[in-house]
Amino acid sequence: MRKMRRKGLASMAVQTVASTTNSGNAANGGNTVDLGPATALSCRECGHRVPLGPVFACEECFGPLEIAYDFSGHDAEELRKRIEAGPSNIWRYAPLLPVPADVADKPNINPGWTRLVKADNLARELGVTGGLYVKDDSGNPTHSFKDRVVAQALEAARAFGFTTLSCSSTGNLAGAVGAAAARAGFRSCVFIPHDLEQGKIVMAAVYGGDLVGIEGNYDDVNRFCSELIGDPAGEGWGFVNVNLRPYYAEGSKTLAYEICEQLGWRLPDQLVVPIASGSQLTKIDKGLRELIELGLVEDRPYKIFGAQAEGCSPVSTAYKAGHDVVRPQKPDTIAKSLAIGNPADGPYVLDIARRTGGAVEDVDDGQIVDAIRLLARTEGIFAETAGGVTVGVTKKLIEAGVLDPSLTTVVLNTGDGLKTLDAVAGTGLTATIRPNLDSFREAGLA
Repeated sequence: MRKMRRKGLASMAVQTVASTTNSGNAANGGNTVDLGPATALSCRECGHRVPLGPVFACEECFGPLEIAYDFSGHDAEELRKRIEAGPSNIWRYAPLLPVPADVADKPNINPGWTRLVKADNLARELGVTGGLYVKDDSGNPTHSFKDRVVAQALEAARAFGFTTLSCSSTGNLAGAVGAAAARAGFRSCVFIPHDLEQGKIVMAAVYGGDLVGIEGNYDDVNRFCSELIGDPAGEGWGFVNVNLRPYYAEGSKTLAYEICEQLGWRLPDQLVVPIASGSQLTKIDKGLRELIELGLVEDRPYKIFGAQAEGCSPVSTAYKAGHDVVRPQKPDTIAKSLAIGNPADGPYVLDIARRTGGAVEDVDDGQIVDAIRLLARTEGIFAETAGGVTVGVTKKLIEAGVLDPSLTTVVLNTGDGLKTLDAVAGTGLTATIRPNLDSFREAGLA
């Protein structure tokens, strides 16, 4: 059943494999690329391997390709020292990523090393006693975690000789691609649903690249990009979440690396991660497993929980029904950054939640808004709607007895609330008073 579903999802994509490989080879002159410890692309379904290149779907079974590495020869203590001596961005983990050794010397937006906030006030509100942390990725250059994956994809685009950076996006990725392309001297052309929040449209357009609205939802935009990449009009383009997807996705591993390093090289007991395509959650799990394999953290159990908005909850629906297949849904939620009705990594999210003893849950729009305000009121962190989803799901899971409040828990906030102001538009003045003490006292503020 899994392979049948995967074939259906990738049928359009696979027809572009030859064209993207050829355009990439033509762009880089057919030379072998230097991507550090990365050795090949490996199919997650059948294990078939192909050389590193701008290819994203397996020609044997239509499964997704991901990066395979050779981490042999690393001494854990020396590697830990090398990482700690590195720059305060994702390139401190260059020995674990598909990038050349000199990546830190190239123009890039250099995201990462965002703060891990010990959320004691929120913990008291939720009844968490084991330690609650918020990994606040709103501190990245364009104020979302997407800067991590785009920075990684940009280095792959350089290696393969592309000069145009593109993507399909629900908003945050569009801004990250625009900024990264501008910094690196690339052309950018990104595609978004036409009805995104105005703030995200402005943040994507300000970098000077081409921003194209598509009449439809994100899944329509993604299908269009899959068609464009197989057309001569898309030749030489690096689509960060299509033909560069195996490299792009690896950027999410740096969240796992940072969380563990910031916890003192220790695995958290529980993580709550938002689900859009599901790639972020699967790569966080991959990053944790790599740290264990390399001896950088102690091997012990951890649980991963996925968080969705009720108005776009195909993975949560499948999890609760005990299904392995994720049925597409038509999104209808204020959490537009998570509004992917046909998530490519949905089945893998289900596998990870079940393997680790976690779960996948959802919250409605009202609960999302309440959670945004709760996080802001308790910790001074203004999250976008995706952060409201993770905090809301955390609260719901604790109340249901599913998430253990006595364990160390990390909740992800992946973007800045300034991008989704409409969600909390009812928030405003406490009172309007005359400029005198009597008016102040009459308002009950004394």
